[in-house]
Amino acid sequence: MKALQFMSPNVMAVNEIAIPKIADDEVLLASRAVGICHSDIELLEGRYIIPFQYPIIPGHEWAAEVMEVGSKVSKLKAGDRVVGECVIGQEHFGFSISGAMAEFFIAKADWLHKLPENVSWTQGALVEPFSCGYYATVRADNMDASDTVAVFGAGPIGLGVVAASAAKGARVIVIEPSAERAKIAQSLGAEVVIDPTKQNTKDAVMDATKGVGATIVIDASGRPDAMAATLEVAAFHGRVVIIGISVGGKAPTEMGLIQSKELQVRGIIGSPGVWPETIRFLSRTNLDLSKLVTSTFDISEADKAYQKVLTDKNQVKVHVTNSGK
Repeated sequence: MKALQFMSPNVMAVNEIAIPKIADDEVLLASRAVGICHSDIELLEGRYIIPFQYPIIPGHEWAAEVMEVGSKVSKLKAGDRVVGECVIGQEHFGFSISGAMAEFFIAKADWLHKLPENVSWTQGALVEPFSCGYYATVRADNMDASDTVAVFGAGPIGLGVVAASAAKGARVIVIEPSAERAKIAQSLGAEVVIDPTKQNTKDAVMDATKGVGATIVIDASGRPDAMAATLEVAAFHGRVVIIGISVGGKAPTEMGLIQSKELQVRGIIGSPGVWPETIRFLSRTNLDLSKLVTSTFDISEADKAYQKVLTDKNQVKVHVTNSGK
């Protein structure tokens, strides 16, 4: 079978390797769509957050078809359509253990969730990043149509926040300098777009909210200056959620705003415990997240897909597909 392997720092190749054998509690899966994440690039460069060894097969954003199940697996069968979580105890699927960027791969049955029929392979491979954006809206506490949500950053996670917030009925303001990404945000329900390189973000949010500010502010950019600005654009009693990651980043901010505005400020990471809820939400709302996919490659050209991510900063989400033909 074909598999993309990271061989050493900044060295990758599509190789022919043996189809893996499953244990009693495992499932053999045929990948159908696999997304590329910035974390994959960190893995390729040799600087992932937990220990790993080369060669390694990446791929933690995926949808796949069940080919075979182990003798102890009772809840899945051949032909089922599934997605799978990527943080399993101390292991990270697609990082410390080989992932889905291959024609076939294995996973424990306990990691998997069935896909509803109205959720496509493409949508399924977007469940992982979308679950992070959806989780941010959950942790914002009781988001509904009465809220105005300001979202910093329209990358894959930020666009998930936009889509989930709009689907919940909230008015969405997005702060994003890329015109291409801002356009996708509008297609997913953003009503106001602010370019922070051309406008004063605080003034623009206040203008859009008639001086009130955003009742919910979510940073998905990972930029320290944006994280600092969340306090400035929040309304009195506003809820601030930080899901963007900045390890060691610093920016000056007016900390007194937390008290003077009586803000709720919450930091979150990942999407623990909400995958079933996320999948139900996608199925019930019929959200079209496929707009996030800006390029698609066949598994035989998976290395070219990564090169696309590395060289074209206009890409939002690049997918690698395996038709099984």
